[in-house]
Amino acid sequence: MTQKNALGRGLGALIDGVEKEVLERKVEANLNIPTDSIDANPFQPRTHFDEQALEDLAASIKKLGIVQPLVVRETGNGRYQLIAGERRLRAARIAGIQQVPAYIRTADDQAMLELALVENIQREDLDSVEVAISFQRLIEECRLTQEELSERVGKQRSTISNYLRLLKLPAEIQLGIRNKHLMMGHARTLINIENPKLQMDVYYRIIDGDLSVRQAEELVRTLQTEKIKDPARKERKQKLNEDFRQLSEHLDRIFSTKVSFRINDLGKGKIVIPFENPEEMERILGVFDRLNS
Repeated sequence: MTQKNALGRGLGALIDGVEKEVLERKVEANLNIPTDSIDANPFQPRTHFDEQALEDLAASIKKLGIVQPLVVRETGNGRYQLIAGERRLRAARIAGIQQVPAYIRTADDQAMLELALVENIQREDLDSVEVAISFQRLIEECRLTQEELSERVGKQRSTISNYLRLLKLPAEIQLGIRNKHLMMGHARTLINIENPKLQMDVYYRIIDGDLSVRQAEELVRTLQTEKIKDPARKERKQKLNEDFRQLSEHLDRIFSTKVSFRINDLGKGKIVIPFENPEEMERILGVFDRLNS
């Protein structure tokens, strides 16, 4: 029997009969539920929702309505708890929609978590680390093996394994992936590097040089096959690091904040002066003004 691919088929792949019922009976098969009677899904793995994207979706809903019904469960006293469709619910509220079509199903807490995570994974705008975290939660909290997870989400086991390996990368690299400074191809290149220091070195070179995935792969091959280190290069790097440390301490004192640096072996790099809020930014700009006066 051919395995059905859950991805791309929506929640019908996970909730028996939902797609058939919606197709046969259209929206009338779903209750129109007041938006203020629907509570958030406590198992929702996604914490950030792009405000502009929500505004765009709200404008579309206001004009065309909600095409794909939400999925909820009853909690009693006329209240419902969201299982899937949080973006649609948020956008409907922004648009001032009072009622939304929803399919009601019975689900325990574990099913709620699994459905929310799988819907999360199906989102196209999800970054690779968010997908990896969702995979990890499905394995740990829903007690799934990688083979069972593969069947649930319609991805090969090797693909799932590669995603999970992202969670072993240093936090700075994971942040770079989440901020879309790296593509999944870059990430796959980095997870195949066993030496953490070399991982970070390659990461910085990818960022600073705006390297393509192919260029990053070539760089790793070159570094891993390099057997003889250039003594003069090593000495030059040590001198740069010492000069860098002294400069860092000097700038820390001037700006009263932790100034960070990124530098390659030839001395090319960046200086980053962080600030926590607009007031602190104004203070830092004031320091620049005083230095220029």
